[in-house]
Amino acid sequence: MENKSHALLAGVFTLVLAVIAVLLALWFNRDRVEWVPYEIATKLSVPGLNPQAAVRYRGLDVGRVDKIIFDPAAPGQILIHISIKPDTPVTQSTYATLGYQGVTGIAYIQLDDDGKKPVRVTSSKKQVARIELRPSLFDELQTKGLAILEQTEALTKRFNTLLEPANQKAMLAAFDNISRAAIAIEAIPRQLEPTLSKLPALTAQTQQTLASVSELSKNASQLTKNLNQIANGLSVPGGPLNTFTTSAERIGSVANQIELDIVPLARDTQSTLRNLNRTLDNFNQRPQSILFGTSRPAPGPGEAGFAAPK
Repeated sequence: MENKSHALLAGVFTLVLAVIAVLLALWFNRDRVEWVPYEIATKLSVPGLNPQAAVRYRGLDVGRVDKIIFDPAAPGQILIHISIKPDTPVTQSTYATLGYQGVTGIAYIQLDDDGKKPVRVTSSKKQVARIELRPSLFDELQTKGLAILEQTEALTKRFNTLLEPANQKAMLAAFDNISRAAIAIEAIPRQLEPTLSKLPALTAQTQQTLASVSELSKNASQLTKNLNQIANGLSVPGGPLNTFTTSAERIGSVANQIELDIVPLARDTQSTLRNLNRTLDNFNQRPQSILFGTSRPAPGPGEAGFAAPK
């Protein structure tokens, strides 16, 4: 009996010691951090996200996911309850996205801040603050996947149309034309080689021509200077130009005087010549007038001795 009682006491002592060890381990390993609750409401899909998943702020572990439930007040909406450290700088511009760990497909909550509203957000168990969940890269690819597939299908149809036999013939003809053009362009340097060989001589002649033109320009400039000097010499007071002008004025004065003196004399001479012509005409008609004088003209009507014809 004594052996059985000692064994029973030893077993009870061992059990009590094990319980004490477990309680001490739980005591030392208990979480002393006062987690701050937050809530994420979204209608996006959250594949790979499970309770106890990590919550990271720009890559740093700051909390964990507590639970994931459906929102009873909004059908189709998912509520994600998270707990994060109190020193995490959550502001009004803080947002969440889903991140994935390598190729495992296990998701976690990634917090970030765009800095538009740097005002701290307070949260408590009585009034839990919400954080916006934005679409991740995977969500954007899933949303735009259909549009990408439609564009790919349209591109494939266009590519197939491009490869039709008629278009293939046109492309081959275009390539053939390009080949011919390349051959023709390759022959151009050989055709231009004789002309290019003459360019040095032509350049030398051009330089000589330019030198001649430059010399001619200098001579023309000197000639212009000489003409200016001659013109200045002619126009100076008492110079040839002024003397010629004075002589011309004198000749004009003499011409005016001649006109005044000669013109009346010419008129008198003209009158005398008319009378002389009349006298010569009378002499030719009646030469006897030299001896007997000129006969009087017959009396006209109303004059003495006028007789009317019968």
